[in-house]
Amino acid sequence: MHKDVERILISQEKLEKIVNSLAKQIEKDYNGREFILVGLLKGSIVFMAELMTKINLDFRIDFMVASSYGGGTESSGKVKIVKDLSISPKDRDILIVEDIVDSGNTLNFVVNHLVSEGARSVEVVTLCDKPDRRKVPFTPEYCGAVIPDEFIVGYGLDYDEKYRNLPYIGVLKRSVYE
Repeated sequence: MHKDVERILISQEKLEKIVNSLAKQIEKDYNGREFILVGLLKGSIVFMAELMTKINLDFRIDFMVASSYGGGTESSGKVKIVKDLSISPKDRDILIVEDIVDSGNTLNFVVNHLVSEGARSVEVVTLCDKPDRRKVPFTPEYCGAVIPDEFIVGYGLDYDEKYRNLPYIGVLKRSVYE
């Protein structure tokens, strides 16, 4: 375990089970549908890479960057699209891959943006959900784990661009960010 991690919240083994389970549900729901798997960078990259290898369907991939954090631990609430899709969402089914749903502000903004661009449907698969932190009503269609209100890192999740490479999800020691 990394010296800055207080404890492991979701082990490598548990992450593998979560990803396999989500992939099976997505396969069932998206069978026969042409869709685009859209990763929200940067946090979703590890989760998306694992997830897409487990989905036994044909789909396209694309990426977006939407930001509301900066360098802190709290969402600013002001969302901006830094990088939009390369593929037009018009008349397409979109499945957004996200590492964590926290306030809901970013995903609410991105979903509304894609709908306004003409997407046929927009759904969200998230690895982690922190419903206690919600600032806007938002519920992802697919959720790997509901977690407590703690600051987590690993498996793509970062603090100040560090810890993304940890193979598990751990709770960051408060002393690191306070």
